Amino acid sequence: MLCLHQFFKTFAVLIILCAAPLLFGQVVLDSEVKITDFGLHFNGAKVPNSSPDNGSTTTYDYVFGNRISAHGDCIKTFGDFVFMTWYHGGKTNRHVILTRYNKITGSMVTIQFPHTHTGFQNKWWLGESHNTIAIGISPIDGTIHLIYDMHAYSATKPSNGSLANDYFRYSYSVPNVATVPDAQFTLSQFVQNTSGGYKHLRLNGNESQSEFDGLTYPKFFLNDSDDLFMYIREGGNNNGKYKFTKYDASTGVWSNFIDFNALNAQNQPNVSYNWGLYGSMKYVDGKMRIGFQRRSGNNNDKYLYQNGVYYAYSDDQSGAMNWKNHQGQNFSLPLYDADFIKVMEPGDYVQTTQANQVYVVQGFDWTVTDNGDVHIISRVRDDEFNVTKNLHTYKPAGATSFTTSENFSGAEAIYTAGSDVFIIGLNGGRVRIQKTLGGTNSFTTVYQATTGRTFSHGQVYIKDGKLYYYLMENATGSARPLYLQIIDLDIIVDPFRVSLTAPFDGETFDIGLTVQISADAVDDNGSISRVEFMVDGSLLGQDTTAPYSIDWTATVEAAYNVQAVAYNISNATVSSNPITINWRIDDPNDLTGDIYRIKNFVTGKYLHSVGADVIESDNASNVAPGDKEWEFVQAGNFYNIESKKTDRGILRAVGNPPNDVINTGFGAPREDSDKQFTVIYNSTDNTYQFETRNGANYIYHNVNGVIEHINNAGDRSKWIVESTTLSTPEVDNEISDIRVFPNPAKDEFTILMKDEIGARIQIYNMLGKLVYDKTMNSNRIDILNKGRFNSGIYLIRVTDENQRVFHSKLVIN
Repeated sequence: MLCLHQFFKTFAVLIILCAAPLLFGQVVLDSEVKITDFGLHFNGAKVPNSSPDNGSTTTYDYVFGNRISAHGDCIKTFGDFVFMTWYHGGKTNRHVILTRYNKITGSMVTIQFPHTHTGFQNKWWLGESHNTIAIGISPIDGTIHLIYDMHAYSATKPSNGSLANDYFRYSYSVPNVATVPDAQFTLSQFVQNTSGGYKHLRLNGNESQSEFDGLTYPKFFLNDSDDLFMYIREGGNNNGKYKFTKYDASTGVWSNFIDFNALNAQNQPNVSYNWGLYGSMKYVDGKMRIGFQRRSGNNNDKYLYQNGVYYAYSDDQSGAMNWKNHQGQNFSLPLYDADFIKVMEPGDYVQTTQANQVYVVQGFDWTVTDNGDVHIISRVRDDEFNVTKNLHTYKPAGATSFTTSENFSGAEAIYTAGSDVFIIGLNGGRVRIQKTLGGTNSFTTVYQATTGRTFSHGQVYIKDGKLYYYLMENATGSARPLYLQIIDLDIIVDPFRVSLTAPFDGETFDIGLTVQISADAVDDNGSISRVEFMVDGSLLGQDTTAPYSIDWTATVEAAYNVQAVAYNISNATVSSNPITINWRIDDPNDLTGDIYRIKNFVTGKYLHSVGADVIESDNASNVAPGDKEWEFVQAGNFYNIESKKTDRGILRAVGNPPNDVINTGFGAPREDSDKQFTVIYNSTDNTYQFETRNGANYIYHNVNGVIEHINNAGDRSKWIVESTTLSTPEVDNEISDIRVFPNPAKDEFTILMKDEIGARIQIYNMLGKLVYDKTMNSNRIDILNKGRFNSGIYLIRVTDENQRVFHSKLVIN
């Protein structure tokens, strides 16, 4: 029995129902996924911002808060995927990480960016909880966008100018990356800056550079048209403004900022003090909305920091106009006087009138249900009389005024899904969910995990009735485990529905492969008579019995639009969301999108990166991470061969000394002629040759053991590439009930499962390419070769209906 190593990220262990929750109603834990063991956390002491490095490589001091991973706007979903940002711990690593988890297959892929956690004012040894990584995904063009909270830095802040060219950080991908196959989800899909890095000092658009000074708290959201928005605060705590921008997926650029409010508000008539805001912008219930608490420049009133609850909404999907307060009164942007949209004052619920004795900071959030019920939570503390009150302020749809209740236990955040309102948080380190119907204050506990691991904190994201809770485990050290829990919130869905279940949106297949298109269809009030499968609007075929599926073999290289249409017994129809399936002619010379070990055809020795040298190695085991692993990156009409060891670069065919092959400090892609290679596939023996661009030489393993480039196309210039996604560590045979026979095979073979029906069979060649994909209608499937399997070794991956994954090896003679 064999298991995929890097391709399925063995550190991402899928654990089904590891906690034993108390269930109230139908809220259930679908799954728990381990993301990493190495989420960065500030485990040291809170210290002054001028503190030197404490000298420890493991204890990480901080200035504000100790949370940085699973913190901020760090989790989103799109299609079958969950995307999470984090920093790699511990203290001496700190790299920016993006992880994509496939909810259907359980596979996970992670991208490490070259840049790292900044630290307070570029003092990396001082942890800075503001430096979160916000993520947004455009459903229209499939681009991924990352913005790093740089805590209002600018060209002159810090004053030493150390961030003059790094005070705003934005990373973004090329289109359609969000749904590419795992092997293609790599750093190379992100757009480089002019220096070869992946941090951009501005959004791509027409805004002046000055608009990117002094920004903090970035967050992304979508409207009903799937337009991607980003908002961010400019300025300080008591003189700050929110501004927002919209991404145009047709052009790939961001619009100019729209200011919700203005800096230096006291310069306006009837405004006594400057003010800033702490809250959020969201698009909920068909409108762009804002809710916040105000921090005034008046330092002599009874409020220590924030005061008030403020709320407004726009009837314009772009948020550019048609703004109203909760009473429906219009105002134009920018807003100067916050009192025009004030809802209530938490300070009115405590007794003190003394200066700076009312603390209104934590426990503020808001949401709006699909029915239009507005809910706002806040917390107020009276420091003179030592009284704290949690407040729930809400307005049912159709009501003209808000009601504030003190009969509320408090929370840090509030959420909505459908017509329900949820309080989601940790109780004793385990997830607790409370719910009330929109427009009411009758919160009851509907879920409480009582066993299993405990967590210190987390970030919530809700989509399509599912809760995605991104959590850091209670642990020690500056590198701690991160988990994702997916919880079904029991939201009522459309009773008549259909969805495509395979393949996945954006998958790419080689022409000649037979792919099964499958769908789930349900009519809770009747039955399904048939499901039609449409390709570019034309009928491909239909199935009248569940599970609904049809085989498809494309003959023309193209991107196809695929959709399922379900018919019920009344002949009514419902259509699935469309997906894009790409078919291509297989190019065996294209080795991009994976990581390989490279073994000589004659000697069996592997290429090994040691310093700047490239030497032979007897085995493929890494001495240091990545030093025997290589990636091919397109560079013009040629390829770079890049070492995956962190501090190495791409191969260079040196002219002096002659014939030397070395590692460089340059990252791919580079189009220097001495760093580019032609990849040549030899079908007779399934080997590759790598021809240098600058002299028509070949990478060659000399009899003296030296790796060089010379004009010799003999067998020692031939190399076997081994996909690292097909590593084969042993697993416990008892967990698998899969049999493959005969094995070795030639013309046909059989895959047999002991009990399973409906398992998905995927077969990969040694380059990690999918060559067969089908769902079993029984516990047995007989597969004819028909020329689709060349001689060689293949890896079989079987995913059963419970998302358990089994593996086996197949040899074709």
